[in-house]
Amino acid sequence: MSKLELIILISPIMLAQSIFLFMNAKKRGSFAWFWGIWGLIQFPLPLIFYWFFVVRRQRNRDRKD
Repeated sequence: MSKLELIILISPIMLAQSIFLFMNAKKRGSFAWFWGIWGLIQFPLPLIFYWFFVVRRQRNRDRKD
C-alpha cells in the first residue's frame, strides 16, 4: 500500500474521531478544542485518553451523587 493510499484511508477516520471528540467534549465542558485538535493528529490514543480522563471520571462523579 502506498503512502497516498494510506493517507486517503486514515484521513476520514481521524477527521471523524476529531469531530466526535470535539462535540462530546464541548457537551461535557472539557477542553473541546484540545480534544478536537489532538484527534486530528493521532489515532486511537486520543479516544483512549478521552475515555479515561473525561468519560470515566464523569461517570464516577455521577454514581457518587
